[in-house]
Amino acid sequence: MGLAIDKAEFTAAEFSQFTRRLWQCLGLLQQVLRDPDFGGEKKSWGAELELYIVGADGYVIAANQAIQRQHNDPLLSLELNRFNLEYNLAPVFDSPAPFSELQHSLDLAMQRLAISAARQQAQIVPIGICPTLRAEHFGLEWMTDLPRYHALSRGLKRLGSGEFRIQINGSPPLLMERSDVTMEGANTSFQFHYRVVNRDFVDVYNALLLASGVVMGLAGNSPTLFGHRLWQETRVPLFKHSIDSRNSNQHWRQPSRVSFGQGWARRSAYELFAETAAIHPPLLPVCSGADYAEQMKSGRAPALDELRMHQNSVWPWLRPVYDASDGGHLRLELRALPAGPSHVDMFANAAFYIGLAEGLRPALETLLPAMPFNYAKYNFYRAAQYGHRARLVWPGPRHQQLGEIPLLDLVSQLLPVARRGLQHIGIARAEIDHYLGIIEERLDKRCTGASWQLSCLDQLAADGLDPTTASQLMLQHYMKQVQSAKPVAQWSVL
Repeated sequence: MGLAIDKAEFTAAEFSQFTRRLWQCLGLLQQVLRDPDFGGEKKSWGAELELYIVGADGYVIAANQAIQRQHNDPLLSLELNRFNLEYNLAPVFDSPAPFSELQHSLDLAMQRLAISAARQQAQIVPIGICPTLRAEHFGLEWMTDLPRYHALSRGLKRLGSGEFRIQINGSPPLLMERSDVTMEGANTSFQFHYRVVNRDFVDVYNALLLASGVVMGLAGNSPTLFGHRLWQETRVPLFKHSIDSRNSNQHWRQPSRVSFGQGWARRSAYELFAETAAIHPPLLPVCSGADYAEQMKSGRAPALDELRMHQNSVWPWLRPVYDASDGGHLRLELRALPAGPSHVDMFANAAFYIGLAEGLRPALETLLPAMPFNYAKYNFYRAAQYGHRARLVWPGPRHQQLGEIPLLDLVSQLLPVARRGLQHIGIARAEIDHYLGIIEERLDKRCTGASWQLSCLDQLAADGLDPTTASQLMLQHYMKQVQSAKPVAQWSVL
């Protein structure tokens, strides 16, 4: 984030100063982005994986700080709740096999992390939402005791009613209210970073939004919470509701800080950063003393720390990132993908996502007029809710006349497009065959992490086990399958 947060309370003067510097940052960013070659041609890929910590009984345990101290790795960081960790993979540059290189790094990192966790009688699990969670696993006593998280919780409460109302359709529906943000810690993600050339940013951003629903339908891995069968990717509504205390009695409401976006990008990345500053009040007003204009005069990319701080307090499912490192560049953070099931599944999701977007990009001039933004948004939420059984809106032949099409049929049509997209950005044929082959097998077997979890629970229920025991046994089997390193389409149910 660039700036340390060492306190949880801020004054009105600090908010005013931060707001002034934020808009100064935006003015400088606008100047930087006038250069279409800003960031150069270099390609890079990176990833962050959020993880659960569980004990031998499958229940979460508050051990993240102990494990971090034990592990002593600067790439391992603490998350909001004491049962979560995040591992940040070092980026890969200009490689024809970025997904397998990153996966190899993750495989080694998780082997080492498992040893550190075992010393705390714990295990590490990559899963969107842990099926053994209980309501008593949340509350301020479960929050990681860092000023950043206390400030975040207080800031979100200050902006609204102070209550966070969670309402998710399912069997049965889930309805609850919380007075803190720790329910957000139930969500763990696999966040993939894709560096984008400045002049291509708008098209890549729009293409990724367009592809999001298609990818989400085959990526779900979060079908339950507290024993409720909810969305195939329950993280999507839960993340939004768990940090949203906006007052519903207002005649107008500010957009949620968790969203699919406000519309297609039009001219440059600048408008997305400016939009975030305009519609979302600051939460963490920590200011830098740096002179960014002087940094620019000396030929350096300006740090723009206040802008980066503000961007990291808003959570769109596709988030633009400005980074002053490596001469300065733009990235897109793909935030919609869940943690798990297997390592190879996560990188297959990322490869399909980026390949599909790059494959759709040449046709955007005709696709976007035929695909209003609200339908792309509709697709994303329907895919999150219904998974591979979703029906998505998509333009017909030659991009004429929208119609609903089963997601599985649409994926079959678009896999060749994803292949062309990966080829276009220089990905090796063996890499493409490997990761898109995993998507094809998932498609053929109609199997996702979410459907696998539900099939296991159905089998255990049929054997007469109560829901609590079934969730524990399913999680144990899930963890064994993760260790097998096989993609989820090859996992045995029980």
